[in-house]
Amino acid sequence: MNVPATTDLPVIVIGAGPVGLAAAAHLVDRGIEPLVLEAGPAAGAAVREWSHVRLFSTWGEVVDPAAEKLLAPTGWAKPDPNTYPSGGDWAELYLQPLAGVLGERVRYDATVTGVSRTGRDRIVDADRDTQPFVIHYTAADGAEARVFARAVIDASGTWSTPGPAGGSGLAALGEKIAADHIAYRVPDLKNPAVRARYAGKRTAVIGSGASAFTALAYLADLAQHQQGTHALWILRRGISGSTFGGGEADQLPARGALGLAAKAAVDGGYADAVTGFRTETIERDTHGRLIVVGEDGRRLDPVDEVIVLTGFRPDLTFLDELRLGLDERLQAPVALAPLIDPNQHSCGTVYPHGAGELSHPEKDVYLVGMKSYGRAPTFLAMTGYEQVHSIAAHLAGDHEAAERVELTLPETGVCGGAGLFDQPEAAEETGGGGCCAAPAALAIGSPVTVSGGC
Repeated sequence: MNVPATTDLPVIVIGAGPVGLAAAAHLVDRGIEPLVLEAGPAAGAAVREWSHVRLFSTWGEVVDPAAEKLLAPTGWAKPDPNTYPSGGDWAELYLQPLAGVLGERVRYDATVTGVSRTGRDRIVDADRDTQPFVIHYTAADGAEARVFARAVIDASGTWSTPGPAGGSGLAALGEKIAADHIAYRVPDLKNPAVRARYAGKRTAVIGSGASAFTALAYLADLAQHQQGTHALWILRRGISGSTFGGGEADQLPARGALGLAAKAAVDGGYADAVTGFRTETIERDTHGRLIVVGEDGRRLDPVDEVIVLTGFRPDLTFLDELRLGLDERLQAPVALAPLIDPNQHSCGTVYPHGAGELSHPEKDVYLVGMKSYGRAPTFLAMTGYEQVHSIAAHLAGDHEAAERVELTLPETGVCGGAGLFDQPEAAEETGGGGCCAAPAALAIGSPVTVSGGC
């Protein structure tokens, strides 16, 4: 096998999402050639799957500086930095143009199936660090291919591996059998087919993060227009002062508004909360409806649909031949894990980190973006941009810049999720240019309601 010298090889970036494309932009800025392998047919394929959901971060917080520098000569116009993009906006107005500038450096329909050292499985020590990486991937037609790399940046995210309903971390008994009535994403209720699935139905929402808040708010809004629509909110913990996030004290107003909207859904009678409930089994009754059974034996009243929003997990299967140093709990790099432990940190208390904290026993391999956080739910896009800035500097030999990680994150509230859709114009006038900018306007059941539209 004739392999080019390592110095002549590109850095492989896995995933053409926000952080993967930002990594490519930083590498280009440093004079390093990237090759981005994206499993989907377009940039931001995972983001497009939640295109109906609006972020709780503004445009000013979700555009990477190096990417903006790369886009500027094309005449790209940055959206108003004080407004809130939807997932669809983010993909179409930023990610796809950025991928277009990168051109042939982005390869679509390329699903990575394995990463290793050339001629070395994970057991072999001899000359390991001097061997280039070999990356196997499959194309849309099933054809197999491989490329070689000097370094690997895995920005594939966690979207493809959502957590199960089961309280033990395993799928609940019966969960797979009931898959036709279980969803693992926030529903797009603007889609007529999806709306029909939940309209007039009783739906259980399992989870306590931003995605669960969003689903509850959407269902509460639907309940105002469709009689018989009701939500059952299942939480593994009790309801306390922190359950709904930072509220009006949140430095990201839309994030605070999100928690207030979920609270309004409960207070307004559109959702009933069941606390201290860990799902063990999902059964069907004689009418085909689902009965959620807890570890303590509680059997909840039948529901028509279940939405499981219990977080995401990193897919590490294609990295099996690499020597990764991961925390046994969070599945995040060992040096990063204590900095992002959700038992100790919110978004704003995460310490700035870069190449040093993201390194592994396997030299020149980095997990970045949401995947770097493993199972921790506290990730924000601006954190990922700072990560790849540091890694690109490190790979370019600028170690001083790699260690200079400066990041101030908004404090309080929940993270790792997205915001609600736009309010009517009256809500926007109350304070803050875009979706959910005014928490007080999100009193579900009042004349101001959650509405769709970009």
